[in-house]
Amino acid sequence: CPWQGPYHELTVHEAECTHPTKTGNELMEILDEMDQTRKKEMQLYNSIFSLLSFEKIGYTEVQFRPYRTDDFITRLYYETPRLTVLNQTWVLKARVNDSERNPNLSCKRTLSFQLILKSKINSPMECSFLLLEGPYDDVKIRPVIYHFVFSNESNETDYMALPIVDSVECNKLLAAKNINLRLFIFQIQK
Repeated sequence: CPWQGPYHELTVHEAECTHPTKTGNELMEILDEMDQTRKKEMQLYNSIFSLLSFEKIGYTEVQFRPYRTDDFITRLYYETPRLTVLNQTWVLKARVNDSERNPNLSCKRTLSFQLILKSKINSPMECSFLLLEGPYDDVKIRPVIYHFVFSNESNETDYMALPIVDSVECNKLLAAKNINLRLFIFQIQK
């Protein structure tokens, strides 16, 4: 049983838990699912470890600040000040619920972000990157590695989901005055 909780709730859980009544086949399906999840996690961590062997790695603390558009229907978005990583200038933008019209009417919240290269470059720059929680935040973010080839003609990624564990964690981020994260960029050498 994958249940986790405080010890004083254990007896209540044991009384309500359905796992002891499951058949062997049902338990094997649950175990297979748990194995697949662990396998995916190991692949992710192995990918991150291989990125750490790259020659050009940069990271920085980023701070998203809230802004509002002055459109007829105002929209909330977040943006970082310009930052320098790998000798290039970058900006990150984020939006709530993919800029749906009234995100305040939904209790399910998501954040998506895009990475924008502000510098001019001589040749395409292939990068892998990820955003993680900052050193002073306790928001749970699952690591996801994104990949993009930056050029002067294509200098911004599409908006990608910030892999926050759930809406509660997203609301924690949105309730803060600023959103503090850590950006890692790995330049892929040809």
